Amino acid sequence: IGRTLIPRYFSTVFEGGVTDLYYILKHSKESYHNSSITVDCDQCTMVTQHGKPMFTKVCTEGRLILEFTFDDLMRIKTWHFTIRQYRELVPRSILAMHAQDPQVLEQLSKNITRMGLTNFTLNYLRRLKIINMEIKPMKSKPYLCPEPPLSILSCTQRCFKSEYRMQGSEPTRQPTTKRRKRKNSTSSTSNSSAGNNANSTNSKKKSAAANLSLSSQ
Repeated sequence: IGRTLIPRYFSTVFEGGVTDLYYILKHSKESYHNSSITVDCDQCTMVTQHGKPMFTKVCTEGRLILEFTFDDLMRIKTWHFTIRQYRELVPRSILAMHAQDPQVLEQLSKNITRMGLTNFTLNYLRRLKIINMEIKPMKSKPYLCPEPPLSILSCTQRCFKSEYRMQGSEPTRQPTTKRRKRKNSTSSTSNSSAGNNANSTNSKKKSAAANLSLSSQ
């Protein structure tokens, strides 16, 4: 996940019932680049303490790769965590308290996470996957609006405008009203002339009818 999505990622972790979170890094390696610093830890353990639905400690092991900006703030640009395995630990005191209750023991034996992640975090990651696979590739399709290249919102607005033109709703009403006004003005001037009154009115009616038929099509 990128920098703008990292805060929301951690908020989903705590919304899923996590009360404490920390990382254990072993034998991490740092590499310097022109504008970034990369930290690679192949033996990383994410430890989360869950308060609901029961008191459980989850240890998620994997590989953590972080990319920092090379400046004074050292902000994290990308967060990449590959999960290999996980363990859910329940205290023995809780098991001893409910040793005589088979229903509670069955509930304690069920996993509260999936690969060390809660349902809140998994749903968030699924939405991010949809954005990366479906919405972002639309930016690399210039045939939607080839000249000039526009954003997805601009392309959508252009598609709606073209659809309105095909339906013949708003853009075709304005020229018809103007043509009707021209018809009235020409008919008033033709009424003042006595010789060519009938011929002029008939020709104007034919031209107006032709214009109306074209605009309706």
